[in-house]
Amino acid sequence: MTQEAVVLRPHAHLFARGIIAILALTTPVFAVLYWLTIPDGVWPLVLGIHIVVIGGTTVAVLAFFSTTIQVGHDFVRERGFFGRTVDVRPGSVGSVIMVNLYEGSTLDTQPQLFVTGTDGKLLIRMRGQFWALEDMERVAEELDVPVTRREDSMTLAELRRASPGLLYWFERLPRFGR
Repeated sequence: MTQEAVVLRPHAHLFARGIIAILALTTPVFAVLYWLTIPDGVWPLVLGIHIVVIGGTTVAVLAFFSTTIQVGHDFVRERGFFGRTVDVRPGSVGSVIMVNLYEGSTLDTQPQLFVTGTDGKLLIRMRGQFWALEDMERVAEELDVPVTRREDSMTLAELRRASPGLLYWFERLPRFGR
């Protein structure tokens, strides 16, 4: 019997928050721009910019809905926000690390799962802001590699010092990565 791949998706509430934020930011701005430019007849330029913003938002919505992690028998496949696809087989995994990171300057923590290759290169990163803890556990279980779980929560600065290769390039820079 063949096991079907399970498709994991980011938290759905992020989509609603993103749409509300875009509407909250752009609606007043474009309303004022239309109000100011209609009497002068320059409103077609504003309409063109508005269409570009709507197009960009549509592309972002499509990217959000195409972001997935598929977990199947002997594979994990991540399709990222920007369309990059990463296929991971259990034999290619060097380590699976689970860390609770503090969020900014608060005492709140979010789990993060890091999957590295046998060469130490980061293959998949699942952040608690986007993925459920159960989804992280499912990915770790499928890869069939012992999970290293850090008992104490860490700050981003501590993780940057301990394992900079696990972070995105901008998080490695202290000024930009919090």
